[in-house]
This record gives sequence, C-alpha cells and structure tokens, in this order.
Amino acid sequence: MAANHLLLHPNCIPTKFLPFERKFSLSKTQYRRCNIQVPVPRLLRCVAATNVSDHATVLRNEEKPTNIWVYDYIQSLSSEYAGESHVKQQDKLIGEVRSILDNLVNPLEKLEAIDVLQRLGISYHFKDEIKRMLDDAYNENVAGNDTLRKKHNLYATAIEFRLLRQHGYDVSTDAFNSFRDEVGNFKSGNTDNIRGMLSLYEASYLSVAVTHGLEIPLHWRLLRLEARWFIDMYERSPNVNPILLDLAKLDFNIVQAIHQEDLKQSSSWWMSTGLDKLSFARDRLMECFFSAVGMTYEPYLGDCRKIIAVLIEVITVIDDVYDAHGTLEQLELFTEAMDRWDVNLMDNLPDYMKIYFFALNEFENKIASDILNKKGINMIPFVKKAWTDYFKASLVEAQWYFSEHTPTLQEHLANTWISTSLGILLVHAFFSLANPITKEALDCLEQCPDVIRCAGTIMRLSDDLNTSLDELECPTSIKCYMNETGATEEEAREKIRSVIELSWKQMNKYRVTESPIPHEFTEAAMNLSRVCSSMYEHGDGFTHQETEIKGKILSLFSKPIPFVCKE
Repeated sequence: MAANHLLLHPNCIPTKFLPFERKFSLSKTQYRRCNIQVPVPRLLRCVAATNVSDHATVLRNEEKPTNIWVYDYIQSLSSEYAGESHVKQQDKLIGEVRSILDNLVNPLEKLEAIDVLQRLGISYHFKDEIKRMLDDAYNENVAGNDTLRKKHNLYATAIEFRLLRQHGYDVSTDAFNSFRDEVGNFKSGNTDNIRGMLSLYEASYLSVAVTHGLEIPLHWRLLRLEARWFIDMYERSPNVNPILLDLAKLDFNIVQAIHQEDLKQSSSWWMSTGLDKLSFARDRLMECFFSAVGMTYEPYLGDCRKIIAVLIEVITVIDDVYDAHGTLEQLELFTEAMDRWDVNLMDNLPDYMKIYFFALNEFENKIASDILNKKGINMIPFVKKAWTDYFKASLVEAQWYFSEHTPTLQEHLANTWISTSLGILLVHAFFSLANPITKEALDCLEQCPDVIRCAGTIMRLSDDLNTSLDELECPTSIKCYMNETGATEEEAREKIRSVIELSWKQMNKYRVTESPIPHEFTEAAMNLSRVCSSMYEHGDGFTHQETEIKGKILSLFSKPIPFVCKE
C-alpha cells in the first residue's frame, strides 16, 4: 500500500465518556452508599469514652466488602504473547512502520500518521520520528509558510493545532481566524465540513482560551481504552494499512502480557503489607491497577505502575478511616502522629491505626530505598510532606462533617484538591519517572506545580457532579455553592462544570510552559484526571465491580485481540 494511504482516519465518531470521578478511594458518600444495607447512625460515633481507644467499639458493624478479582484469579492470568517469538515479530513490524514514516512527504499525511499512531497506542515506539515531524510542523507554523496550505482547510488546521498543543508546543489559536466571521463565530460553510468540525471539536479542548459546546473530547479519554476501541475502528476503515494494524494488535497483546505480570507482582506486594487483613479493608487491587495503567501504560514503566497500584490501595484504607471509621478525637490524634511521623503518639489509638502506621512506614521505606539506590535521591522529605498534607486535609473534611459546617466554595476547593490524594500519587510518580532528577525539578516539585492542583480539582469536582444531593452526608462543591449563593442545584452544577473546564485549560497552559518538571510527569498528572472518566462512566466502578468497568478490565488485562501470526 502506498505511503500516502498509511494512516488515513476511518470515518467514525469517537466514543463518548462521561465526566470522571474524584479519585480512586471512596468518599464518605460513596463508602456509605456501598454499605447502605447495614445503616448505622453516624451520631453513634460521638459517644463519650474515657479512653480514645474505646471509640473503636463504636463503629458500624458492616461486613468486609466482597471482591470479584481474588488473589488466585490474578495470579492465574497468563498470555501466549509473553514469548520471544512475538517480540521478534513486533520488532520487524516496528521497522516496517518506521520506514514508511521516514518516506512521508506531505505535511498533512505526517500529522495524520502521528494522530493514528497515538490513538492505536503505539506512538511510544516512534518518539524520535514524531518529534521530528512535529518540529517541522511547528517551524512551518511559526514561519507562516503553511498559511496557504491551511487557509481553507479547517481539518488540517485543527489537527495540527491539537497535536502541537498535546506535545507542548505553544501555538496560537489565531490559526482559526480565517474560519471565523466578523463577530468571532465559525462561518456557516464550516459546519458542512464534518471531518473539519470534528477535528476542531477535539482541538478546542487543548486550547487555553477557545470555548466550546461539546461534551467529552479525545483529549479527556483514557489512552489505553481508546487504543483498544480505535484498533477495532481502524480495522473497519477502507484506508486501513495492514502493517500498522498488525503492529497495533500484536503490540496490544504483548503489552497486555507485561501488564499481567505487573498486576501479579502488585497483588503480591499488596498482600505483603498485611493491610488486607483489617476487617474493613476493601481489596480493590484490580481497580487500583487499572488506574495505574491509565496513568502510565508503556511497558517500560512497570516499576511506576506497581508503586501507584499498591499506593492507591494503601490510600483507600486510610481514606475509609477518615470517612467512616475514626472518631473525631481519634482522627485528630492520628493526624498529629502522622504529622510528626511518631509512633509513640499512637499509644492511645486503636490497633488498626497502629498497624496502618507500621505498614505505611515499611511501604514508603522500601520505595525510598529503591529510589536512593537507583537515582541517588532521598525522596522521604517529599513523601512525608505529601502524606501530612493529605492527612490534614482529610481531617478538615472530618471536622466539617462532625460540626455540620458548610464552607464556601473557595474554602472547599482550597482543601479538597489535596484530600483527593493526587499529590501523594504524583510525588511517587515524579521520583519513579524523572531521570535524571535535577535540583531545579526538585525545587519546582516542592512548590507544588499548578498541574497537581488543577488535576486534583478536576478529580474532586467530577466526583461531586456524579453525586445527587439526596445522597450527600457531607458538604460537596455543589452544596457549598448553593449554600453560599442561593443558586439552584442545576446552576451550581453548571458552575462546577465551568471550574472543571477552566482547570483543564490551566493544565493545557502548564503543558506548553517551560518547566524543569519532566514532560512525563505532566502527562501522568493529566492521565490521572482521565482515569476516572472510565472508572465511573456508568456509576461507581470502584465499589460496584459488576458494572461496565468489569468489561473494561477484562479487555485490558485478560482478553487479547484476535491476531494471526504472519511470518
């Protein structure tokens, strides 16, 4: 097949994803919802006691949540694509695709090639080629040499803008001026150009200032699930390139085999912490690993994936403590002990809090030791700060609940982006992904880059949008805004949607701003914001495993794509 037919888009409309949820561990509302069959009044937790430990008996008597992804099932996962023969065929196909890419001449075909490689999930094999093609496109864009080529081509303009923005190139939205009328609206003739309007729709979400009226763009979707879906769509395209399709299918299956091994090791690591033995601990390792793959799916990032998967489980346990198990007095003492990282302050606390402290300490020391050996950096000060910030923010939410205080929206936002635990996850991701780790990057991390705050805000507010007011027992952003302004529920929800969109635009702006923070870190932060769109697309997939999330998990970690090996 000729090179100019390599990667033309199939005529299909992207799948729609609902807004994503706040985080991977459950909020008070979510946790209580999954235990609604055993209602116990929260007020019982405020019974006076002579010793703080006595409060441990004043807890709800719920049963340990069930788990469909048991340890034995995870350990039994296997794949025929783990063999060396498939890797050799993969290398051969990579070489063939690389040769085709090198022979592309038409600028638009290069952009289409990049786009399809990304959506098929195989762009990580061609980083050098993609950078070279994008550098050429950017230089032409800056020089204005491509104005005539794109002046009347909305599709070409939109796809170039989107790809350059995705990869951190600072390009102006002025490129769309020739498609607007005198008042700034897109000219009526453009609406007949379906491919161009769809590309504009995707591009608008990578803008810092361009407004839009469509729901969920490609930019917000979970990359690995998008790849699984797009492979099927690409196969149906009349312009499909068989070499590229074979590589996409084979690569997906090989990466799936690698993910299976990472999942097994993560499961064993989680079990070794002993936290699964706590009576209330929920085993959601599979969902946690799903989230970790959503953050970093590339096969060579297995260490980061395993850390994040187990870390989310560890966070889930203590999040449940702050949300539903600890009394206010216990939580205040526990937070103080964790702030000082001092086990001696836990003498009067329940045993499960002591167990958690020791497990967390051992978990973090293991990771820190590995990072110190590999990269010569002590991550402990950064990790401790991230944890103590999280504990303090979680305590503030508990105090709001117990005092029945409804904060203003700004007070709520200032605290709850921290209690999402995203800061903890990204600190660990930074030390795992950054190589080398520079002093400038550490200084920037210490100041908390805006991308962390924006991602945490998106995750928290998206959770609130997917919770109805009659289910709420604690103040959410919606309730805070209604209480503060007298707005209706729908007006409050619209306000929260606007804050989410603004946060995405701020992250996009950060992406094109020069920073000592590695690009991989920024992508990890944005990917964590994408994860929840899949986890909660059809309800709470973290709590209720027998929902659509089950099919997504099976498609990523259990079911390979049918593929005929061609010698």
